[in-house]
Amino acid sequence: MNHQEIISNLPYSKPFLFVDELVSVDENGVEGRYTFDENLDFYKGHFKDSPVTPGVILTEVMAQIGLVCLGIYLLDKNFNKNTSIALTSNNIEFLKPVFPREKVTVISEKIYFRFGKLKCKVLMKNSFDQVVCKGEIAGMVL
Repeated sequence: MNHQEIISNLPYSKPFLFVDELVSVDENGVEGRYTFDENLDFYKGHFKDSPVTPGVILTEVMAQIGLVCLGIYLLDKNFNKNTSIALTSNNIEFLKPVFPREKVTVISEKIYFRFGKLKCKVLMKNSFDQVVCKGEIAGMVL
């Protein structure tokens, strides 16, 4: 499955699709990018006059790129429209804020994929190559 096919198979759409492009993907991990549109609704209320991307959204970006895109790639021919990959756990450390209009890169490294469970080590970097958050995310194939 190529990069565009993986993105088109994601079970999300705007405004909840947080994957702009995949840079690379193989059986060991994935790298992808997303740019935060300044007009996203959550910026209107997440810190008045000084918007910051909520941690739950940063976690979602890491999950969509680092877990779901990788899961679709790993399932390849066994993936279909009835397949879901659901988040089961995460442990994320937030190190720097992410602001509107920032482009981030998510790098995910597979820890394991067995018995329908995928666990990954993920990190997110800003355009200055600084790590803004990192941790582990796991999900189940349903």
